Amino acid sequence: MKKHRTSYGAPRRAPYAFLLPAGVLFALFFALPIGYAIYLSLRKIEVKGLGLGSGARSEVWAGFSNYTAALSDPVLLDGALRVLIYGLIVVPVMLGLALVFALMLDSDRVRGRAFTRLAIFLPYAIPGVIAALLWGFLYLPSVSPLHYLLDSFGLPQPDLLSGGALYIALANIAVWGGTGFNMIVIYTALRAIPAEVYEAARLDGCSQWQIAWRIKIPMVAPSLVLTFFFSVIATLQVYNEPTTLRPLTNSLSTNWSPLMKVYQDAFVGGDIHSASATAVIIAAVTFALSFGFLRVANARSRREENR
Repeated sequence: MKKHRTSYGAPRRAPYAFLLPAGVLFALFFALPIGYAIYLSLRKIEVKGLGLGSGARSEVWAGFSNYTAALSDPVLLDGALRVLIYGLIVVPVMLGLALVFALMLDSDRVRGRAFTRLAIFLPYAIPGVIAALLWGFLYLPSVSPLHYLLDSFGLPQPDLLSGGALYIALANIAVWGGTGFNMIVIYTALRAIPAEVYEAARLDGCSQWQIAWRIKIPMVAPSLVLTFFFSVIATLQVYNEPTTLRPLTNSLSTNWSPLMKVYQDAFVGGDIHSASATAVIIAAVTFALSFGFLRVANARSRREENR
């Protein structure tokens, strides 16, 4: 009888075969664009003479001059400050509401839990541009039904599209759209806590408030870290809300946020090299903040485990 040979190399190569499509997609649509952006950020256009004719404009090596110019650009620094103020409003309010909603839904006394959970999550399913348009018309005094009702009762009509109120208007759109997603993440972690933990706490005489404060919140701390991580990244990359609301008010400039400046430099000013340097800086700051926060959170978790 003919003996069949057993191939031991195929099982070892199987995991790599399954990972190959994901690796190819990662390389083509993530690693390669990042590498190309870094390459462009190290180049610049050199103009000879009047810049007319063939060969008058050529791409040359620029080193870190684009980065130096970007970091010293007051427009970019002002945009970064505005995003910082915006983030100080959005992140605490959004995560606080998400945690409160998750704790409320996890309570046994809540009725209509499935409907409430869906209602809170539903705004996240609405695209950011559409959400900004909806809220923009609610903010606009000439068409807003809210302003009409306030005027009917003789109440003052706040202008949410100018001054310091503009930050609240933009933050409200982000909070309205992002709270549901963060709530689902935290709520899922709450449902994974064993029921025996709650039973032991009740036998020890803990109230519902004590269970929430001393058991639930500490046990969902990893989910809070994850949602904070996502929220910081989304805040640093804010673009849809100010860009969509800009035609409705003169208080929003074309360079209100760093990403808006990247768009203006690349597609309006035609300086793709400076835009690439700014984009790389934004990515580096996002990575540094995220990595640093994760290191601090992991170090704190290890200290608590060693106690």
